Amino acid sequence: MSFSGKIKEELAQHYAKARHCNLAELSALVHMSGSFEKDGYGSCILKLHTENDGVARKCFTLLGKTFNISTDIAIRRNTAKGSCSYYIRAKGEELLAVENVIVQAVCCKRAYIRGAFIASGSMSDPDKSYHFEIVCGTLKQAEYLRNMINSFEMDAKIVKRKKSYVVYLKEGSQIVDVLNIMEAHVALLELENVRIMKEMRNTVNRKVNCETANINKTVSASVRQMEDIIYIRDNIGFDKLPDGLKDVALTRLKYPDATLKELGGLLENPIGKSGVNHRLRKLSEIAEKLREQ
Repeated sequence: MSFSGKIKEELAQHYAKARHCNLAELSALVHMSGSFEKDGYGSCILKLHTENDGVARKCFTLLGKTFNISTDIAIRRNTAKGSCSYYIRAKGEELLAVENVIVQAVCCKRAYIRGAFIASGSMSDPDKSYHFEIVCGTLKQAEYLRNMINSFEMDAKIVKRKKSYVVYLKEGSQIVDVLNIMEAHVALLELENVRIMKEMRNTVNRKVNCETANINKTVSASVRQMEDIIYIRDNIGFDKLPDGLKDVALTRLKYPDATLKELGGLLENPIGKSGVNHRLRKLSEIAEKLREQ
């Protein structure tokens, strides 16, 4: 099962205790996957069509929990695709409460976002990337949902995709927050584990890359120093060099892989790292002058 499927399965089994939260979640489900109509007598008719059995089950259960009205559900199987379509229909004046629900309380906002995600949301596999989205049919609907998500100090954005409008989040920490808002706590823990492992891998890679770069830099410097010292030896010899420079040159030739600190300890008269570095620069300057001549 995909990560999106796991989240929806978890959320489909979560039911709020308060009636007003159930109304908010049911309203989101219908807004995303259904519609409200009126019959000839002015009664409200709720219609919902989905290919997701979790959405159908959640909608059917919420209607049963919230209203004492008859609900019809029809299932059509597509043998060619191996899928099912679920059609839910309910009728009653009580359903006006769902159509006209005003979502203001924090708990109701959580329920509405949860219902919207179950109906038309998705999330990428966190091992590959961080992307959370809910597809809306109209710009007005998308703006309403975006503002609701952002009321939790998030930064959801909208992008148009063909004829739909997508409310999305791309930052890992904000996706963790929205899972917490929807109360998908199992999925949240799984995502956090993935994020921790990713961060550990990135930290290790950064350290390895840094150490590799330092090694390459040290090796390059050592090769350059050896070239300068050999050039001096082959052109004027070491006897014309001051004793300190001669000592460093001979020691570097003998120990080409030694670090500056190690090199300083190997000299006839040991000196520190900065002193070795200073003498090697002097040797490099002498080699450059010889090359110019």
